[in-house]
Amino acid sequence: MRLRDLAQVVTAAPPARLADGVDPEVVDVVHDSRDVRPGALFCCVRGEHHDGHEFAPSARAAGAVALLVDHVLDIDLPQILVPDVRSAMAPIAAACFGDPSRSLTVVGVTGTNGKTTTALMLAQVLIAAGRRVEVLGTLTGARTTPEATDLQRLLGRWRDDGVEVVVMEVSSHALALHRVDHTRFRVSIFTNLSRDHLDFHHSMEQYFEAKAALFTPALSDRAVVNLDSPHGRLLADTRAVPTSGYSLEEVSDLSTEVAGSSFRWRGHRVELGLAGRFNVGNALAAAHAALALGLDEATIARGLSAPLIVPGRFERVTIDADFTVVVDFAHTPDGLENVLIAADQVVGDRGRVIVVFGCGGDRDRTKRAPMGAVAAERADVVVLTADNSRSESTPAIIGEILTGCDRAEPRRAAAVITEPDRREAIRRALAEARAGDIVVIAGKGHESTLTIGDTVVPFDDRVVVEEVHNEMRAAS
Repeated sequence: MRLRDLAQVVTAAPPARLADGVDPEVVDVVHDSRDVRPGALFCCVRGEHHDGHEFAPSARAAGAVALLVDHVLDIDLPQILVPDVRSAMAPIAAACFGDPSRSLTVVGVTGTNGKTTTALMLAQVLIAAGRRVEVLGTLTGARTTPEATDLQRLLGRWRDDGVEVVVMEVSSHALALHRVDHTRFRVSIFTNLSRDHLDFHHSMEQYFEAKAALFTPALSDRAVVNLDSPHGRLLADTRAVPTSGYSLEEVSDLSTEVAGSSFRWRGHRVELGLAGRFNVGNALAAAHAALALGLDEATIARGLSAPLIVPGRFERVTIDADFTVVVDFAHTPDGLENVLIAADQVVGDRGRVIVVFGCGGDRDRTKRAPMGAVAAERADVVVLTADNSRSESTPAIIGEILTGCDRAEPRRAAAVITEPDRREAIRRALAEARAGDIVVIAGKGHESTLTIGDTVVPFDDRVVVEEVHNEMRAAS
């Protein structure tokens, strides 16, 4: 696309420093100077730690033919001048790559918890219906939702490759930071809202407003919302776009165990490969989105019943033991409570619930004490440890969690153990476990590294469980 045409997407003014008769072809739009290739437009976006304007010379050296800026730079390159580079990136990128979302069926999934599982369940249903599907989210990239330049480029590539449906997780950060502007969602799903990311959004009201932006005519054609969530009911009442709702009241004959759940929905038996009532809710979200896309109920039930393992989501770790170990990504009070309720349903009266978790450093501190309270109310043994402490002190984070454990009411936990070393915390939990118990290792799920200070080390809870268990067996 020619630079002058691209500039008209965001401004009526012609690009600065563009000589008469010169109109370069723009073949790519990037926001990271390390990704610049010849023919690219470089977006000088201001980030949390760096100002992209400082990298304009390196972008020019790498072959950039133009810049997107919020002030004209003293550099010999054409420059599109806009008030806010971040909000201009999405329309510029969408135009450059041919508005790819309008040639695809894009489904967005947002909510504090359940995004990944819901997205994968819906993809499985669509595959059962013969659709060619791609999934974008927590398991596929460093960010839940990529920056606008990367997102539009990826959607364009998938369109060109013949993909029909894209199911993508949409984070509140992505909505607030304009990453999904100019992406057209055929259906958008709201799973739930609970305390998280208040270091960024500052209040639950702002957090909800960020999520609610997805369910407006500017982005979405239709909405599917969780009617068991107060915020879902609020969205349903608003009805900014045509909306349908789902609820656990729709299902009957529900049973759940560690291997999965089964229930009856609209006359069809569904054998879900994931445990917990919360995962049944995720399945219903996927089912209603599939209905909105025109799939029939029998196909939906068949797709939901197909084998599915969601990495790090109530994922069982196979070890030779008379107790069960699962890892889960739960890192919010609501998420942790749902997982511990599911664990309790799995063991019933046969065993105890043991939980290992910590809270991330340099992130929302307001959820630490509530997570401690949930753990002490829902588990028999609580082991507090590190979870990506980053620049904060692990013992200090544990101390904040402990304040919640101490005020839990009613308190179920007979023991609260503190062990800052996550590997040793897992060892303590496995040593504590008896026949019939379940050990839940929460917070990291699918993640394969642990960040302490400036050091990032390999650490996969699933691998560590196997290693520690083998060490304990060898020592005995």
